[in-house]
Amino acid sequence: MSDKKKSVVERIIDDVITDIIEGRFLPGDQIPTEMELCKNYGVGRNSVREAIKQLQAYGVVYIKRADGTFVSEEYNHKMLDPLLYSIILKKNSWKDFVELRSVIDIGTLHVLINKEGIDKLFPKLHELLNMMDDEIHRSSPSVERIMDIDMRFHEMMAKGTGNPQLLTITDYITRLTLPSRVNAVREVIINGDEDNFIKLHRQWLSVLENHAVDRIDQTVTDHYVYWK
Repeated sequence: MSDKKKSVVERIIDDVITDIIEGRFLPGDQIPTEMELCKNYGVGRNSVREAIKQLQAYGVVYIKRADGTFVSEEYNHKMLDPLLYSIILKKNSWKDFVELRSVIDIGTLHVLINKEGIDKLFPKLHELLNMMDDEIHRSSPSVERIMDIDMRFHEMMAKGTGNPQLLTITDYITRLTLPSRVNAVREVIINGDEDNFIKLHRQWLSVLENHAVDRIDQTVTDHYVYWK
């Protein structure tokens, strides 16, 4: 969106965020008062109040009554809510969405492969995959149960990175892709492709256990064969 099409409030939000990015406001810093912001940005007081309200809703700033407004010092999941909504609005662009998911999955595996102590996760990941294997081969498998195990598998890997932002993004994408992934699991069962489904999951763990960096990209790509 060009500056001409942005509202005054949007421009103030952009200006404050730019000041944070460029280091003029540091985490924990108190930002200027409403009157000072009006003067600095050449805008009215109502617009500044609305902009601060939205920045607070995003988790970028917080307000201490009687003290002022401060730049957030810690990560807050609300910071990603606007990103989530932008993904929801654009999720009909399926190719773009798959590319986003693949970048995150590939990045997760790269981070994990170089993470010290990652081998402690292997027994738990194997246990989850064994549970998934047992469930999908039952005479009447539960798609919901399979998806629950699948989500726990990917969540455990995201947690293993030690990166809360990555964990939150993984959770968002998991939620957004759930309907299509449920349909994919149903097709796997109908087509009798359970063994390959489990094999594709085990490849992720094999990549980590063998530190096979060169196999990461192909492993993630293969994993999407059922996701349409």
